[in-house]
Amino acid sequence: MAELVRLQKFMADCGVASRRACEALIDEGRVKVNGKIVKAQGVKIDPINTKVEVDNELISATKTKTYLAFNKPAGILSTMSDPEGRPSLQDFFGSWPDRLFHVGRLDKESEGLIILTNDGQWAHESTHPSFGVEKTYLVQTEEPISRSAFQNLVEGVELDDGLAKPISVARRGAMIEVVIHEGRNQIVRRMFDALGYPVERLIRTAIGSIKLGELPPGKWRSLNSVELVNR
Repeated sequence: MAELVRLQKFMADCGVASRRACEALIDEGRVKVNGKIVKAQGVKIDPINTKVEVDNELISATKTKTYLAFNKPAGILSTMSDPEGRPSLQDFFGSWPDRLFHVGRLDKESEGLIILTNDGQWAHESTHPSFGVEKTYLVQTEEPISRSAFQNLVEGVELDDGLAKPISVARRGAMIEVVIHEGRNQIVRRMFDALGYPVERLIRTAIGSIKLGELPPGKWRSLNSVELVNR
């Protein structure tokens, strides 16, 4: 008998989604084990001899791991499908032979680095706040930010869900570079809104040691071995 593994870990290793997203699928009753819906978290299964289905689709362990860096253009949804048919990651990766999911959501009008993979455990460690992965953004505001507002940004901005304090802030020509490790929804835009400087353009340039570099919008590249280890 194979060593038992948690159901959500097995699902993530099969490339279904990140581990947290797999837990949500279990909660929603969308996962069957040997033909029966399982909604309890922490269930352990035999990964070799157990039949697992997600939305009635049989899943199996992924033999080849895929890790891609993608430069998301503005106007593209950070989702692999959209019921309204709007432009999404599906338009770029829908024909990929493996099921991919994205690491690092960006809102529709934001640009820059998104990672796509079929390795759920690696994705979990790349996004979970407990791992402290830093994310770097370049921000262009509608008006040049004042010295006092810049200093407020450095010291931290009070939002309705608590203080947001960047790891570092720097001027990069006409843009502001902000490094954070939080994952709160649209936190960078909300920080600038709170200071009275709405964001005109937002570009994520790095997730940990993985950098966007000169990758053109709408293009992808495979991550190298150094990036995979030192993310």
